[in-house]
Amino acid sequence: MPSKLFPNVVSNYSIFKLAIFQTLEMLIITAIISFIISLIFGVVLVVTKKNGILMNTVIWNILDKIINLFRSIPFIILIAALIPLTRLISGTAIGVQGTIFPLIIGIVPFFSRQIEVALNELDGGLVEAGQVMGLSPFQIIYSIYLKESIVSIVRVTTITIISLIGLTAIVGVVGGGGIGDFAIQYGYQQNQQDVTIACILVLLIIVSIVQIVGTLISRKVEH
Repeated sequence: MPSKLFPNVVSNYSIFKLAIFQTLEMLIITAIISFIISLIFGVVLVVTKKNGILMNTVIWNILDKIINLFRSIPFIILIAALIPLTRLISGTAIGVQGTIFPLIIGIVPFFSRQIEVALNELDGGLVEAGQVMGLSPFQIIYSIYLKESIVSIVRVTTITIISLIGLTAIVGVVGGGGIGDFAIQYGYQQNQQDVTIACILVLLIIVSIVQIVGTLISRKVEH
């Protein structure tokens, strides 16, 4: 049955399977690194803002402007602009190795804003209560901001990972490997419609799995 519905996918199955693994590799590595960086940036934005527990307008303005700058650049242009730096850091600008760095640069600004929004949703009374109790800034960040916002953080992380899946497909345009690269090489350039449909289905499955896992984790931590 698959050979009739997806003949070109079946004939290139080993390459298709490799493309799926490459997409998952890009997704997992980038998501982990980006989460750590974005969590730090999001926290810094919240605590250094006006009336924040570590108010510092210089740091806030610098970080805010840098994030706005990179968010304003379309990802496909950003990839091209970062090629020299990507080669310097990764040793190559193609394949999975050459896509991790631009993916991180592309998703961190968006992710940082999402984390910032999640933390800003916290009731300010909790932070004030922590200050009255004599908690240190680090204790307030860990025990109040992060612990009390965990449901929101899980939610925005799920949204960000779904956005990241789209970016892993875009890097295929510049030979980044993965599902996007496979769809372009075989689906678009060779006009094999079954390949394009198969790639779309795989991406939909990955998105659905991420959404389901994110929802389950969110419900668990909420209770």
